[in-house]
This record gives sequence, C-alpha cells and structure tokens, in this order.
Amino acid sequence: MNTFFELLKNRRSIRKFTAQAVEPEKIEFLLKAALMAPSSKRGMPWHFVVVTEAELLQKLSEARKYGTQFLAAAPLAIVVLADTSKTDVWVEDATVAATYIQLAAQSIGLGSCWAQARTREHAEGLSVEAYIRNLLNIPKNFAVENMIGIGYQDERKKPHDEAALAFDKVSYNSF
Repeated sequence: MNTFFELLKNRRSIRKFTAQAVEPEKIEFLLKAALMAPSSKRGMPWHFVVVTEAELLQKLSEARKYGTQFLAAAPLAIVVLADTSKTDVWVEDATVAATYIQLAAQSIGLGSCWAQARTREHAEGLSVEAYIRNLLNIPKNFAVENMIGIGYQDERKKPHDEAALAFDKVSYNSF
C-alpha cells in the first residue's frame, strides 16, 4: 500500500497526550514541513508561534469554552498566523501550512489536533483571535488561523474505514 495513503488513513485528531516533551529536532522537522508548504504566488504569509511553556499552553487551552481544553495537556502547540497584508488568500495559505504540520507530525509518530481560532469567540465581546493576540503579543497585521496541539499519543483511534468514505460527495465532469 502507498505510504502516503497509509499516513492519511491513520492520521486522526488526537486530544490526549503523554507528558513526554517533543524533542527539539522533531519540532524543527515540523517547522521545516510547514515552511515548505505551497502558498499563492509563493508569498508565504504565514508565521508560526511555537509554544512549549506549560503556563502558556494552559492559557491557550482557555481560548474557547469548548474545543481547546486538550491544549493544557499537550507538550507542544504551534499557533498558525498569517500576515493579512501580504495576500487576500492568507486563510488558504495558512490552512495548507497547518495541514502540512499535522501530516508531518503523523509521519514521525506524533499525534495532533487542530483547534480553530479564526471566527471563534473567547468570551462575550472578545474573539479567540484577540485573546491569543494579547497572550502572545501578535502584531495587528497578523491573523490567527488556528492552534495545533502536538505530542506523543495517549489514546489510540482506529484508522479511517475506506468502506465508509463518502464517495457520494464526488462528481465527475459536472455536478
């Protein structure tokens, strides 16, 4: 079977991690993968904030009422940003880079989970983006796309079931 296909089949959202720190060389590998992601006109609008401090991970876990709590137990988070002044397709560029991070993590035995930031609410009147911007001192021209929790898996999930793939969502030549 194709190695890349096996990688895709086995990559699942992991929200439970062991306490083992992610080694610096593995963090560098993840960042290299992200920096090799394609972007529109090779504009590379992204920026990545690597978070390993337990106190900051705890605060990131409080960014949303639901869906970010797992970050408190993650040994690593990468916050994916984009310079909105560089391109009008920064969302797509940042999203592709984030996906590369997750696939790279899977390829080296790490689990990961995406936590959406853009368009989400932290508390009444405050967006998740504003909360993270204040927490990590992010300049105004950068938007926060997401946070990816990464670490050694402390849960196992079954691979995707090929028989359950939604081929009814595929059309050829016309809808």
